[in-house]
Amino acid sequence: MGDKKKKGFNIKRIIAAVIIVPLLISYIYYLPPQPFFLFLLIIVGMITMHEFYTMYNVPSLLAVPGVLIGGALFYFFCSYPQYSLDGIFVGLLFVMVLRLLMISTPSGSMADLGPLGVGFLYISGFLSFQWFIRIADSGMKYIFLLYVSVWLADSMAYYIGKYLGRNKLYPSVSPNKTIEGALGSVIGGIAGALLIRSLLDIPDMTTTGAVMTGAVLGIATLIGDLIESMFKRDAGVKDSSSLIPGHGGLLDKLDGMLVAGPILYFIVRYS
Repeated sequence: MGDKKKKGFNIKRIIAAVIIVPLLISYIYYLPPQPFFLFLLIIVGMITMHEFYTMYNVPSLLAVPGVLIGGALFYFFCSYPQYSLDGIFVGLLFVMVLRLLMISTPSGSMADLGPLGVGFLYISGFLSFQWFIRIADSGMKYIFLLYVSVWLADSMAYYIGKYLGRNKLYPSVSPNKTIEGALGSVIGGIAGALLIRSLLDIPDMTTTGAVMTGAVLGIATLIGDLIESMFKRDAGVKDSSSLIPGHGGLLDKLDGMLVAGPILYFIVRYS
């Protein structure tokens, strides 16, 4: 979001988007909710958690169980939300006992366990709200609203920040982000919400409601991007991985979505 150096168009970035975006749209539009659940669980949740733990150099002895537990927690968050606290307790207890028994030195225990606990909530917990959106009335339409709004917010922030950005937004966390890019995020969020409302005819969403929802999602996307920038700067890495050519890792592409998803869920539920 205005966080990149001012270069020309990245051809790898464009090619990856041209391939991935139509596949994702087809997957969501033509298939029932259950494959979307598997998409969130395996492709998004577990891969993203692996990136997060690798970014923080969590030992594989803990990272592999952490990814599996994170996947199990995502299942419980979505399928049995009444047992979410039980699942978090069991998951954290398991990795703490594993750290205690398998790595003899106490030194670095918090550095090992901290990312695991945060990953359970930051990724599995936040991601589960997208499932709750999907199974609600008009859920598929709201999922498209979420994805398109976040994508346009991210894109507008990137290009407006790249070409027009002059004033730093939060240099200690993300040195290249600008206030102009942040405004681009809000504009992109609004454009995405208006576009999907127009194309998919979302019930009970007025033009004003779409503008307000899009603006909030644009802000949420920006906050999500800043949160991941905070983590990356703390971990000393530029990208969460090199999984997607020209884009970085999966977490780099989903950071705004992780925060915007719960926000849209609360908007849909309580508006």
